[in-house]
Amino acid sequence: MNNSTADPAELVFTRVFEAPRELVFQCMTQPEHLTHFWGPAGTSAPIEHITVDARPGGTFETVMINDADGSRYPTQAVYDEVREPERLVWTETHSGMTVTVTFTDLGSTRTGVEIRQVKVPEMFRSPEAQAGFLTSLDRFAGYLATLAGGPGHSPGGPGGEGTR
Repeated sequence: MNNSTADPAELVFTRVFEAPRELVFQCMTQPEHLTHFWGPAGTSAPIEHITVDARPGGTFETVMINDADGSRYPTQAVYDEVREPERLVWTETHSGMTVTVTFTDLGSTRTGVEIRQVKVPEMFRSPEAQAGFLTSLDRFAGYLATLAGGPGHSPGGPGGEGTR
């Protein structure tokens, strides 16, 4: 589903994962999980380039590496809020973009995830950039399926994802 938000510098992505909320939250805060799915298809995030200090004021750092040409894409953020297993909020230090991830327990080992990005830099608002971001959610669903033993996503569209 693609809908516009009132603010063009705001993006919202939603997904339902077939995994318990606690597991989905852990995967978003532990380098040994993040290394398996962080970044769009065609990139990798080696564990030695991931740092997570999941507490308010703690840092989150990654380096995504383009698998085709070796280009490196570093990200550094500071956590504004950490409420396990319900919510993560961080602000990227280089762009000022704030990301809020809300984890909703849907029962039967299903978790709804809403990712709200505000102050999104223009280069990340293009349809191509958004499509790339959605591939990272596909990778996340696939990784969760290996851990939870489920199909990785709910029915109702490709992976149940969407943007608003």
